[in-house]
Amino acid sequence: MSAPGAFVAERLDNPDGLLEFDSAQLLRGIAGAGAQLREASQLTAEAGLHQLGDEGRPRSVVVAGVGTAARTGDILAAVAGPRCPVPVLAHRSAGIPGWVGAADVVIAVSASGRGPEAIAAADAAAARGARLVAIGAPDSELQSYAERARAPFVPVPRRRPAWVSLWGLTAPVLLTGRALGLTSITETDIAEAATRLDADADRCRPTAETFVNPAKTLAMDLAGTIPVVWGSSRLATVAASRMADSLAANARYPTSSGGLLEASRGRVGLLDGIYGSVAGPKDIFADPFLDEEQKGPDPTRLRVVLLRDEPDAGVEPEGAEPVRPDSARADVVEELARERGVGISVINAEGVSLLERLASLVGLADFASLYLALGHGIDPVVVPAVTELKERSARRPA
Repeated sequence: MSAPGAFVAERLDNPDGLLEFDSAQLLRGIAGAGAQLREASQLTAEAGLHQLGDEGRPRSVVVAGVGTAARTGDILAAVAGPRCPVPVLAHRSAGIPGWVGAADVVIAVSASGRGPEAIAAADAAAARGARLVAIGAPDSELQSYAERARAPFVPVPRRRPAWVSLWGLTAPVLLTGRALGLTSITETDIAEAATRLDADADRCRPTAETFVNPAKTLAMDLAGTIPVVWGSSRLATVAASRMADSLAANARYPTSSGGLLEASRGRVGLLDGIYGSVAGPKDIFADPFLDEEQKGPDPTRLRVVLLRDEPDAGVEPEGAEPVRPDSARADVVEELARERGVGISVINAEGVSLLERLASLVGLADFASLYLALGHGIDPVVVPAVTELKERSARRPA
């Protein structure tokens, strides 16, 4: 009999059993990511964002929101790349920075349309004369703010939890960036990214057995470990941050994430730490039929997840940053991990456009985070600590 909360691999190949824990049908929700991206692109086209460019290029773009909403700002900055003519800032607190004024653009994002951070940002942007674009649920408080400010509003259907809404919120943000001349993203890029998400949803579907399902395989590799997720490019680093968000939100796993350049400045030392080489390699000769009391618990170990984003020579997307220096660094990190007996999973980005490559990294990781939660018998949307935090905070004076 497994201990409460123990990861049970057999659950992954029992689709009906999985769905018992997935009360909000999140597996189905992320399987519709491609459709979500197409729908949001169409809704954005109907919002009249092309008028934004008539007022010229802004001094800066501030994407205001928290959680998944703020992550869209990181995606815009990554897709715009190092050649972006203006700074792009993901602002994760209420209001907007003090320097924002009439020369700037504020994109207020909230999946529910009532996030206080996005609403405060919209209010402040209107008061200071900054150009405003609002993105969120239709018939919401955020839409009302946008209408009062005579600002464009993109009505994205609400999905719960907000974590599922990544692509529905990302498309309007990227297309706002295009209207402002920051990105050259095309309808073809969006279509290819949506097709990639569809393909990953098929590969990672609940009825696909573990040995042919890359998301279930990754979940099994991560089970019982401390994940460390590193990206080999700016785009892959954003995907690494999203994966850390997903593992925490869904499977309740503490996860570290970052870029390889940052890791090489010190974090790679985790490989030599008490959860790395000090823990020693797993004993492959241990008797699997001994019960836990006889063999004792295995030490908790790191599991490195390396997200590699390396376009083929000659087809590197326009605006993409050079990735070759981190390609060599990624090779070395793989070597160091294996030499120390630290498990490592490598996920390679696929596709040509930046958006498709991002989709190929995020889609797989999103599914893996859910399978990891469900393998532990955790319902991803039942989070007592979050509920209690909101309730107790509301009862106390600000």
